[in-house]
Formats: sequence, C-alpha cells, structure tokens
Amino acid sequence: MLIDGIHVPLTAPFYRDGASYWRKLEHNVGRYSLTPAAGLLAMPPGGEAGTLSDAEVVETLQVVSASAAREKVLTAGVAADSVRGALWVAEQAAQAGFDAVLLSAPEASLSAAELGVYFAAVADRSALPVMLRAGLEMSVPHIAELAAHANVIGIYVDGLTGERTRAIAQVTSEKRREVEVTTVFAAVTGRMKQQVASDGAATFVSAESLGGGAGLAIAPPKAAIKTRVKTVGFQTMAAGKAESLVELLEAGVAGAMLRLAACAPQACHEVYAAFKDGNPALARDKAARLRDADALMLELGIAGVKYACDLNGYYGGPPRLPRLALTGDERKRVDSVMAVLRA
Repeated sequence: MLIDGIHVPLTAPFYRDGASYWRKLEHNVGRYSLTPAAGLLAMPPGGEAGTLSDAEVVETLQVVSASAAREKVLTAGVAADSVRGALWVAEQAAQAGFDAVLLSAPEASLSAAELGVYFAAVADRSALPVMLRAGLEMSVPHIAELAAHANVIGIYVDGLTGERTRAIAQVTSEKRREVEVTTVFAAVTGRMKQQVASDGAATFVSAESLGGGAGLAIAPPKAAIKTRVKTVGFQTMAAGKAESLVELLEAGVAGAMLRLAACAPQACHEVYAAFKDGNPALARDKAARLRDADALMLELGIAGVKYACDLNGYYGGPPRLPRLALTGDERKRVDSVMAVLRA
C-alpha cells in the first residue's frame, strides 16, 4: 500500500451527553472525501479513541469505510495494551475495508525487549499492513530492526526532524517493495478493487432468457481500473506539527498526518502540493500561514481542534468527559487564528 500525501486525523463526534454522533461522522468523512487529502486516519493517536467502547470502535470503522471516497487510503489507529487487543482492532479494520493500521506503543510501561515483541507479534499476525507510530524515544537502530519485518511498511514519527528523517532513510535503504498505483501514481485502495470486482461481475441477459423474443440492451461491465507498479522504500510520514513540513519533505518524508489537517485539510494540502509542484518557496510561505493555528491547536488539544472544525464546516462538537470544552476566551483565540484558514 502506498502511504503518502496529507492524511487527515478524524475526530470522534459526540452528542452533548457523550453518546457517539454517527451521522456527523458520516458528514465529516464525506466532506473530507471532497478534499485533496490522500488518506483518512480513524481513531488517531492523541484523539479520543481511548474513550470508545469495543462496539463504538467497530461502528467507527464501518461508518468511515462506508462514507469515504474509494480512492482515499483508510488507516485505523491501534492503541492497545496487549497483542491480543491490537490484533482484534486490526481484524475489525480489515473486515471494514481499511487499507492499513497505525500501531502505537502500549501505554503500559514496557522494556525495550517487550516493546519489540509487541510490535513484531502484531505485525506477524495483522490482517493489514502495519505503519508504526514512534516518538523520539524510539531509537533509529530500533526503527531499522522493526522495518525489516515484511508486514511493516512505514512509520509515522512525532517530533520528526530533517536529520532524523535522513537517518531513518539511511538505515532502511535496503527495504524495497512494489505497490500497486494508478496511472497517475496514486494509491490503489482495497475498496477501489472491490468496486471494480463488483462492477465486473455484471453479465449480459440474452433475448432467449427473456421469453418475449425481444432483445434487451444491457450496459457492458465497467472496464477494470488501469494500474501500474511503483517501487517504494520504507515510507516515513511526519506527524503532528505543520510548521516544519517543508523541511521534512526536502529530507524525504512521503507525507504527513497533521493535527491541523482535521480542521484545515485544504490549507495543509496546499503546502504539500506547492512542494510537489517544484516550488519550495511557495510551500514555505503557505506553511508560515499555519504556524499560529498549529501552535494553538497543540496548546489547546483535542477540544481546540474540535472547535476549529466547527468553524470550518466540519462537526467538531464537544469532547467526551473528562475532557472539557474551551472557555470563551479560548474560543476567541481560535477564532482569530482560524480566520485566515476558513477556505
């Protein structure tokens, strides 16, 4: 699976009484599907995935898959304290039609050896390709060791720097895999293949079988999607901050899952698109516009991101208790920094 471009971390919509608001999740995913974002990340780290029950996890995955455009890469966040729990989420994501899982380290305190066993054991049996989530606490040699696993296709890194990006690229340089892409080198998702298979199953109805003697014109099945093969290395994605995105793209990251993309996906994509169009100066100018909003979202957390979503036509709604909604003064601050990003 090709993992690149801007990936949107989906928020979890709730009613004011804390119940899951599925219609608003459908609305958000449908609207994100109209943006140029390459992928959507359900139950992202740093959000409210930890507050969801098992039934809500299953429903979240099913709603996102059913509501997303088929060309969007779907990744499911997995954060569990046991290998068994992580594999259960991965299996639910596979059944829902997702393309990959993002595996975070357990919250429980583990030794380096136990953490390695956790990642390897999940990757061994996961029904989907695994992206790892790592912070600065995971050493580059440890990343190289995990990258050698056949089912580990890449990594999202919090606090990534250009130097660390290049170091990861160097130690994983021998890892190569072929992925299926479209004629314009975009990812081919499992849901795209499923649609082609479903459309291609149509058959012609003969005049004889109708019994009336008259022929019936039936549209032919749709042609299979045209694809090609692309060779990719270990796919490194930035996570969190938008401010340093251009530096990281220059260092070789494939894309980013940005906190700000939940409320301003178009603005985040414009940075990526300008760089890919060969104009890093324009990309830096566009990234500079995101600096204040990015810093404020980091300060205010998920409640700030959700309120900013409300300002831009996505449903953010209240956070689930014990997280608290923003105060009046905090809302005014978000109003101010998001004023230039409401497009």
